[in-house]
Amino acid sequence: MTPTKLLIGSLSNDLYRVATLSHRGSLAGATSFFKEAQRWCVELKRHELKPYIQAIVTEITHTPNSTFSAAQAEQLLMYSVLLQNYSLHLE
Repeated sequence: MTPTKLLIGSLSNDLYRVATLSHRGSLAGATSFFKEAQRWCVELKRHELKPYIQAIVTEITHTPNSTFSAAQAEQLLMYSVLLQNYSLHLE
């Protein structure tokens, strides 16, 4: 497993956790996992990524740690799925 694939998979998992925890109302847990997701993004900025993946990484990096609305949770869930699919096909 390449370092890029590992980082993208970790980011995908944490974004999924943020989405599900915020939907359940556990904002403290969602915030904790979002901070971890931002940490993965800092690492990913050093890697060569496709432009749409780079855009996701940049957006997550610049999103403040605040309460997550239902729309934000859905968007993070979508990002999680996109990143997971990308990592599965990354060689």
